[in-house]
Amino acid sequence: MLKKVALFVAVFAVPMVLAQGTAPTQHAFVGAQTCKMCHHTEKQGQQFEIWKASAHSKAYETLKTAEADSIAKAKGFTTKAVETKDCLKCHVSGYDVDASLLTGKFKMEDGVQCETCHGAGADYKSLKVMKDKKLAEENGLKFYDTEEARVALCKSCHNADSPTFDPKKADFAAMWDKIKHTIPASK
Repeated sequence: MLKKVALFVAVFAVPMVLAQGTAPTQHAFVGAQTCKMCHHTEKQGQQFEIWKASAHSKAYETLKTAEADSIAKAKGFTTKAVETKDCLKCHVSGYDVDASLLTGKFKMEDGVQCETCHGAGADYKSLKVMKDKKLAEENGLKFYDTEEARVALCKSCHNADSPTFDPKKADFAAMWDKIKHTIPASK
């Protein structure tokens, strides 16, 4: 019997474990309200409130307007903007991911949330993980420590594919200043 168990482990279990190590991890989305628990305080730079006051938090709502429907129609879409994949991909966090990766607190209606930029947070949201930058990154947290990295991220939506994007008005440094949400230095 012991030989059969050992054979099973060698033939089935070990290859499965090794294969899991090579597959990319898919992290689940927890939603902005989960991030708010820690990122609303003055000590954290009131990051949640900065996001909440930004156009990003209202990005989904803008798709529900007559103006958005008009833009979608002008682009040749037959669906309302709020139902159009090409609109939703930039106006909603977690759009077009497997539903099993959206936790109970996640709401698409919250627009462009923390996890759009920082990665799906289920595996890095705990305080223990967040206190260790390397561990947080290993668990899906993304940082943009340079202007070039931030601009590249912004350009993934703010680009010529967007019908309202005007490259002449695209001042990414000024755009960043509107949403900058760094943690204040300790006193």
